Amino acid sequence: MRTIEWKNDMKNGTITLIDQTLLPGEYKIIECKTVSALCEAIASLRIRGAPALGAAGGYGVALAAHTSTTTSFEQFMRDLHVAAETIKQTRPTAINLAWGVDRVIAAVRESSTSRIDEARRIALCEAVAIAEEDVQRNKRLSRHGAALFEDGDTVLTHCNAGRLACVDVGTAIGVIRAAVEAGKEISVISCETRPLNQGSRITTWELMQDKIPVTLIADSAAGSMMREGLIDKVIVGADRITRDAVFNKIGTYTHSVLAKEHDIPFYVAAPISTFDPARLEHDVVIEERDPDELRRINGVMLAPAGAVVYNPAFDATPIRNVTAVITEDGVMYPAQPDWWSRIPTS
Repeated sequence: MRTIEWKNDMKNGTITLIDQTLLPGEYKIIECKTVSALCEAIASLRIRGAPALGAAGGYGVALAAHTSTTTSFEQFMRDLHVAAETIKQTRPTAINLAWGVDRVIAAVRESSTSRIDEARRIALCEAVAIAEEDVQRNKRLSRHGAALFEDGDTVLTHCNAGRLACVDVGTAIGVIRAAVEAGKEISVISCETRPLNQGSRITTWELMQDKIPVTLIADSAAGSMMREGLIDKVIVGADRITRDAVFNKIGTYTHSVLAKEHDIPFYVAAPISTFDPARLEHDVVIEERDPDELRRINGVMLAPAGAVVYNPAFDATPIRNVTAVITEDGVMYPAQPDWWSRIPTS
């Protein structure tokens, strides 16, 4: 099963996805038959990860097309645009979500069709293409990145950038998996990734499924391990990359500073769709999440109910802290003055 898929036929469809909030305790497939159900799944992190959100955005527009009941093409297009904006607002920091939405909207608009049935077909075909391309680009990305790792490396990763963050394969974890498949012995240090523990719940689970050696640590243990010489490289994914910064799960910046201090390569693995050439760090809105994600866990109070909480989902890592960015088109080195010119921008 892929992380997210379209089920049924071209006329009636359902988006199915793995509910990541239940892992590792339960592996459950859920169905989203309405745009509102998909938006809830995105906002609650049942589906998460930049590439997976790109597919979710595309499938969401296709779902809106298939559930619109109007017979007026003009109203049909208005329905699609309303759904598109609703989907994009569920998680504003990750660029792939908006990218997937906009790509399907553009495919319908540029087709010049005025028939609802044809527009539905085009929307679904484009959404399926986004998902299929994600699998293939992550395979290429993983092969490029695997060459950066040596036999015997111990690699630290933060949050989850594996299969479950994509339609399949993964980015950062895909690179590690490709290095292992190439015959290299790689062991992984997985940070728990508070407050929602995607590292402990998802990354550790994925790697154990693949029988890749993994050790779970508290986020705050990374610096000590680097100082003791227990980590050779760091690799993370990304939710958006501007010319001057990488946006990824909160805590990524801290790891980049620690890696730089200890002269450890810090790699970012992300598809080209994650790049945002139109913006700089200060232009990007950082999503802030429910304070109770920090105050509670499984209904147990970890802090007083009235405690003031700052709970950003992401942080920005200056591009100067990044050793290399691994993409499906190859490895890019930000220290090179012309590195951005190698990134396709259209």
